Amino acid sequence: MSERPEARGEPSRQVKIEPFKRASGGWTSVKEVAHALVQAHIPLAGSQVLMKQNKVDGFACVSCSWAKPAKPHPFEFCEHGAKATAWELTKDRAAPEFFEQHSLSELEQWSDHALEVTGRLTTPLRWDKVSDRYLPVSWQAALDEIGHELRQLDPAASVFYASGRASLEASYMWQLLARLYGNNNLPDSSNMCHESTSTGLPESLGVPVGTVTLDDFEHTDGIIYLGHNVGTNAPRMLHSLEDARRRGVELITFNPLREPGLLQFANPQSPLEMLTPKEVQISTQYHQLRAGGDLAALSGLCKWLIEADALDHAFIREHTHGFDTFAQRMRALSWEEIEAGCGLLRGDLAAAAQVLARCKRLIAIYGMGLTQQRNGVLNVQMVANLLLLGGHMGVPGTGILPVRGHSNVQGQRTVGITEKPEKANVERQAALYGFEPPRRKGLNVVEAAQGMVDGSVKAMVCLGGNLLRALPDTTRIEPAWRRLRLSVQVATKLNRSHVLHGEVAFLLPCLGRIEIDRQAGGEQVVTMEDSTGCIHASRGQAEPAGEQLLSEPAIIAGIAKATLPPRDSVPWGEWVADYSRIRRQIELTFPEIFHDFEQRMHQPGGFHRPLGARHREWKTATGKANFITPDTLDEDPDMPTAAGTLRLTTVRSFDQFNTTVYGYHDRYRGIHGTRMVLLMNTQDMDERGLEEGALVAAETVADDGVQRVVDGLRATKHDIPRGCVAGYYPELNPLVPLWHYAKGSMVPGYKCVPIRVTSSSA
Repeated sequence: MSERPEARGEPSRQVKIEPFKRASGGWTSVKEVAHALVQAHIPLAGSQVLMKQNKVDGFACVSCSWAKPAKPHPFEFCEHGAKATAWELTKDRAAPEFFEQHSLSELEQWSDHALEVTGRLTTPLRWDKVSDRYLPVSWQAALDEIGHELRQLDPAASVFYASGRASLEASYMWQLLARLYGNNNLPDSSNMCHESTSTGLPESLGVPVGTVTLDDFEHTDGIIYLGHNVGTNAPRMLHSLEDARRRGVELITFNPLREPGLLQFANPQSPLEMLTPKEVQISTQYHQLRAGGDLAALSGLCKWLIEADALDHAFIREHTHGFDTFAQRMRALSWEEIEAGCGLLRGDLAAAAQVLARCKRLIAIYGMGLTQQRNGVLNVQMVANLLLLGGHMGVPGTGILPVRGHSNVQGQRTVGITEKPEKANVERQAALYGFEPPRRKGLNVVEAAQGMVDGSVKAMVCLGGNLLRALPDTTRIEPAWRRLRLSVQVATKLNRSHVLHGEVAFLLPCLGRIEIDRQAGGEQVVTMEDSTGCIHASRGQAEPAGEQLLSEPAIIAGIAKATLPPRDSVPWGEWVADYSRIRRQIELTFPEIFHDFEQRMHQPGGFHRPLGARHREWKTATGKANFITPDTLDEDPDMPTAAGTLRLTTVRSFDQFNTTVYGYHDRYRGIHGTRMVLLMNTQDMDERGLEEGALVAAETVADDGVQRVVDGLRATKHDIPRGCVAGYYPELNPLVPLWHYAKGSMVPGYKCVPIRVTSSSA
């Protein structure tokens, strides 16, 4: 597959690639925030709204899920969060007049950025086959036809996807709609990122999420950071990291690329750092392991600690199971195979392990660099193993912290959006609503995509997101998406998933979280759960972008009433009028987590969901924390290798959040004006006779008979380990086979894909 020209629908751009030599943050971040507000035509109004972002009486950021502190900074937002706010509050509109001027066949050729920059959707739309355009439709007509189509289909053929931004209230209604309809086909963003966490941690620690809260950063004396770029994906965390470093906390980073956000940071909220050259060194050690080498590196750290007897024997004896088997396996590993697996020297790992051995209280932080691999589940469990060796669990200043992406992706799972019915307390829902919930496991994201390809999935109803663009194996997925009988998209802005469509297609515009949500019962408040397991209230601050916008709960209720038989036990209309009634149902369904929901959700810092591992209570089959012994260090034994094969890892740019591309300025990597780049080691380029800027094609090395190629990439020298390359997500998603996913969790393996690089044919 050759990628589409990226400049369609927007002015041509000058490509410039130059080294970045400054600290992250600082005045550049301030300027970019101002530019984002001006570009959205909201310089004054946007500034006022930003003062309420992540505040107790304000709204939770619509971007990343980093914690909302009890005592916020005056400006409790990062550059990314400000861009996300400006993106949502823009004065630009994708009104019906826009769609009169552009067919969907034309819009297919536009770039992701060009589609979204058209502005907010304002009117419910239905695709018209004759004109190949979205035409306005009344809400009632749209809902009635969606209901009619769903009733004609076998429930097993319909999928209810949710992105990670929907509130707890909307998410609860969404999962109930699907189960009343008759399936557990509830894939969500977790399937794309941290399903490896929620699969691996219950076996290791008896919890499905992380155990660290903001307070733990104040008590730790060591941090290990793996597979996550904080400067791009959770910049507000830099405040906690900066404070820890000022206290002398050592921070050891393992990441294939050297990322400025993990090197030096100039805090935009610090007058001293803004007015002087002063900045904070974030990482005290930085180890550039090869892509997919995390399992080997973690094994090396554990091996060193075990052989040095730098262990908490009392904790291991009282609180863990399986240590002897694990220790035997670590001792049996040779340093040669560890070095070959991770691309680091024994001395590098020893230097890191010596610091860990000195730590009395250690936090381990990781991101999708670990979870989106074939051994993603085992990677997560090895991080847990490392912490258990030193007893770094269940006391202040210790624990494991998976950094989530979307702002409520973790909370959606908490209230039942999951393809696994046993995790949704369906027995309690059966009693509350008087129905027999489906007990058969539903489809996750990869299984839903496979269903589209083989034709067994005929309807995709999506609550937000840009699923088509986020999925791997684009060459096979896009034609399958077009064969759907029904595609329904609830959205705020136009994206790729909307311009490709099924035979019957609707685009339903909703309120954004930042907007005031007025219902029959007055202005409504919603809730969400952050990366640290704290649940917060969020109140909209801005006037809605259009008079015809409905809230997500209202749209869900409308689909439900048009699709399902009436049921007195489910008063959809009353729930929409007053969201506190939805929260009451959430409390009744999940009382252990949400007791006294209405009273606790407004407290500063939110309320924390109960996690036994924080108190050394292990809800596992053994009743203890479990050491999980790896059976391999090979990241991907199922993929063929050949001479000249390179390991591809996909990354986000600085001007991006998930599939949303705010612009073409990846500031910290020095790449401006393009996203069609392939970051390569200098020696790898020299071996292939490639000059800086040469156009190349990347092709997946696989034996399944499918050719996967992205052409027209600009080869760019970068500080990355030899044998590894990096490129942007989602542009390089066509190179990731659908079957290339994490064992046990089925998270797509975006972070380690074998490819070959050849001269471009473009």
